[in-house]
Amino acid sequence: MEEAADGDWVVRSLTGAASTKSYRCPGCDQEIRPATPHLVTWPAYARDSDLDPWDTDSAADTRRHWHTACWRARDRRR
Repeated sequence: MEEAADGDWVVRSLTGAASTKSYRCPGCDQEIRPATPHLVTWPAYARDSDLDPWDTDSAADTRRHWHTACWRARDRRR
């Protein structure tokens, strides 16, 4: 779990071997190609709901795949 100005986030690292699909990074809008190590993130708490705040399954519906550098620089892009 990471705490940041934009909220608390669950952050998971994916190895290249675990990555078999292409994704679009929301930070740079570029493709994350298969076999590229990257991060998957989602809010640690369900937002705008009456769900238990630790209901990460519901929060995971908003997960996104990021280049590691883009995730680390996201607060500088706003």
